[in-house]
Amino acid sequence: MSDDRIVILAHEKFPDRAKTALGVLRYGDQDVRAVLDRDRAGDRVSDHVSGVSDAPIVESFDDAYAAADGDVDALYIGIAPIGGGFDESWRSDVEAAIQAGCDVVSGLHYFLNEDESLAALADEHGVDLVDVREPDDDLTVATGASGDVDADVVCTVGTDCSVGKMTASLEIVAAARERGIDAAFVPTGQTGIMIAGWGNPIDRVVSDFTAGAVEDMLVEVGDDHDLLVVEGQGSIIHPAYSAVTCGILHGSMADALVLCHAAGRDAVHGYESFSLPPLSDYVDLYEGLAAPVSEATVVAGALNTKDVEDDASAADAVAELGDALGAPAADPVRDGADRIVDGIVGAGLGGE
Repeated sequence: MSDDRIVILAHEKFPDRAKTALGVLRYGDQDVRAVLDRDRAGDRVSDHVSGVSDAPIVESFDDAYAAADGDVDALYIGIAPIGGGFDESWRSDVEAAIQAGCDVVSGLHYFLNEDESLAALADEHGVDLVDVREPDDDLTVATGASGDVDADVVCTVGTDCSVGKMTASLEIVAAARERGIDAAFVPTGQTGIMIAGWGNPIDRVVSDFTAGAVEDMLVEVGDDHDLLVVEGQGSIIHPAYSAVTCGILHGSMADALVLCHAAGRDAVHGYESFSLPPLSDYVDLYEGLAAPVSEATVVAGALNTKDVEDDASAADAVAELGDALGAPAADPVRDGADRIVDGIVGAGLGGE
């Protein structure tokens, strides 16, 4: 998937509710030729997002294809709605991409390859429908092999879903590499897989096999690096997604944890009747849950301050997180992840 010339579909959601689109724009190696959003048509990516390559925002795939002079390899579906369904209003753009000879890459729970109409059209035009959330068919239960890999393992965990665990993981890897640490990112979600080009979509794996799916990835790369950063999912207190969180935590048998939080978040996203517990409570929750398989401790905090306007207020919020955790903290996007890596190295991890 890397190095493709792509168009990203993000209708009516760009940028704030298009996490997959933003992740690929910020961290992927793909050459983004255009973004589809019928509500933002005529704008440019740079009008809404800084620090990423610019591209036009257009109304349809046909418009994107024309703007790119036909130089497009694939259409990426850059939206991951709750439940992972396919919006029928996207069908015309997906069909247009297939008819133009482009692959379609999707992170939805709705598999494009199981859509008879789209599958037939793709076969007719000789293109691939790539469902990145389709798990390998040879997964099985964990054996405890994660505890035997040579690399030290850090897992990002969250106070809630959508707080920036993938972003923190990628920024930690980048900052660690800058310091000469041989670090690697272990993707567990659809956006991370689209960025890295490999991984297991843990939220689509049969529950008995979630820990094993994480273990398989660590065994695959764990002897090739000094530090593995496993992308967390959901939150242990989430009323819907806690199972995948536990599976990743136990499957990774992590040596250390980085707690991720969104500044100002006080209730579960999408389940606002459930309040978040105090930040300090998460330390005991995650460390206690990890303890039966690995003595992992929270060594740092990552705070998402995208909704905090000024740097001074963001710095105060980061300091509050650090105080609550008793560990170094930073906003890995606003500040960089050096202080988080300090916490990891201070715990004797990473081989530095």
